Amino acid sequence: MATGRTHRPATRSRGIPEATVARLPLYLRALTALSERSVPTVSSEELAAAAGVNSAKLRKDFSYLGSYGTRGVGYDVEYLVYQISRELGLTQDWPVVIVGIGNLGAALANYGGFASRGFRVAALIDADPAMAGKQVAGIAVQHSDGLEKIISDNGVSIGVITTPPSVAQQVCDRLVAAGVTSILNFAPTVLSVPDGVDVRKVDLSIELQILAFHEQRKAGEEAALNEAALAAPAGRGDSTDQGPDGDVPAVMPA
Repeated sequence: MATGRTHRPATRSRGIPEATVARLPLYLRALTALSERSVPTVSSEELAAAAGVNSAKLRKDFSYLGSYGTRGVGYDVEYLVYQISRELGLTQDWPVVIVGIGNLGAALANYGGFASRGFRVAALIDADPAMAGKQVAGIAVQHSDGLEKIISDNGVSIGVITTPPSVAQQVCDRLVAAGVTSILNFAPTVLSVPDGVDVRKVDLSIELQILAFHEQRKAGEEAALNEAALAAPAGRGDSTDQGPDGDVPAVMPA
């Protein structure tokens, strides 16, 4: 659920718009699920529905990859998995460091989906001396004093920040100075980075606020419907109590 903006032009060097790049992981997730069920081909309509986009947008996105599918057959699932994985750079191993091993950092370290998606947690780093040497997800936490050497030794270009907001910028600056060019920021603060460094921000509070907006709107719409129903003119009575012309029938003599 990454939100925010990157610090590169809106179109990448290969001519793929950033909006398309942002949807590629959605397609890959849907395709991976199909692959795991041994589904050989999929139509643009089926894949678009699984990814939550419209089929015209999907076909346009895939045209940037040079993939047009086969009329009457659809797209080859395994080939698309490979094609999108290659485009996203997931056919190679990306070492990642997580800085800030509190509850969130530890949860991310334990997330099993990194390895299957081309990412390897190379190091866990924390400023608390008491954390040094502790095992989290089978990895020993290292003190932040050695951050620069850790990044250099592991060839890290992607850093994840899960620190308190008060120190996030300082951590970011050190990561960038050490050669990290992509940062995933979970700290609730805006980071300032130089050109050439990508930042993606994950802010759960913002996502919840957006959901609250939609809940409030739905509640308002429901209230409006209820008011409209109450304001509607009452009927003329139960039809079973009325005669053929709508009048109450006379009592029949015994």
